[in-house]
Amino acid sequence: MNTSMQPIGLFDSGVGGTSIWKEIHTLLPNEATLYLADSKNAPYGQKSKEEILHLSIKNTELLLNQNCKLIVVACNTATTNAIKELREKYDVPFIGIEPAIKPAALQTKTHTIGILATKGTLNSVLFHKTVSSYTNLNIIEQVGHGLVQLIEEGKLGGSEIDKLLQTYLKPMMQANIDCLVLGCSHYPYLIPQIQKILPKEVKIIDSGLAVAKQTKTILEKYGMLNKTIAKQKQLFYTNAKPNALATLLGNKYTILEKDF
Repeated sequence: MNTSMQPIGLFDSGVGGTSIWKEIHTLLPNEATLYLADSKNAPYGQKSKEEILHLSIKNTELLLNQNCKLIVVACNTATTNAIKELREKYDVPFIGIEPAIKPAALQTKTHTIGILATKGTLNSVLFHKTVSSYTNLNIIEQVGHGLVQLIEEGKLGGSEIDKLLQTYLKPMMQANIDCLVLGCSHYPYLIPQIQKILPKEVKIIDSGLAVAKQTKTILEKYGMLNKTIAKQKQLFYTNAKPNALATLLGNKYTILEKDF
């Protein structure tokens, strides 16, 4: 069966994974996509591994029921807590997203990097396994308490987010980081505010482009790349707060609110 015309599925604990979707859509404009924003259950970062796995299975099955040929887990917390089980359970390629520690390790000159992520990501077995291989680095971990909730409410600027970012980033600057890894797909939307706080020599690193490139690689590997030039559908489903999704997408795409 020719699967190339089937959509790429993506899911996240809300709207943040659209930062990943944008990179994929830019690199692969001929691909149809279907995005699930599980905003009703955001944030995943405060939930148990069992809850995260349950929600990830629910989202995966919704996407598979829509004939998605590949699934991007556009959520660091879901990737680090559930992707192993998803790959074992379903016969479809999965692309995950993890904090980009390796690029930071290759670029740092001070050997000190900061990681801003959710509690669920920083506490995960996969994250600890990754970090343990970088014994030569001083890694400053910080949970971004409250940031996802504010982004889900469409508050991308203003004093609330600025105050939280100042609190989280100040100890990192004092520790002399020269790379900041954004370990949550929501956080790239905060880059303009982060840049105002950090010294300009600190590199801000997220995983979006790397995920897009890996998606293309896997589609090519399995012969699923859509090589037509016809315009494809870009669909977005959300179970809460459709206005936040519309704000981030610029009201250019079809957003459907449904219960899932």
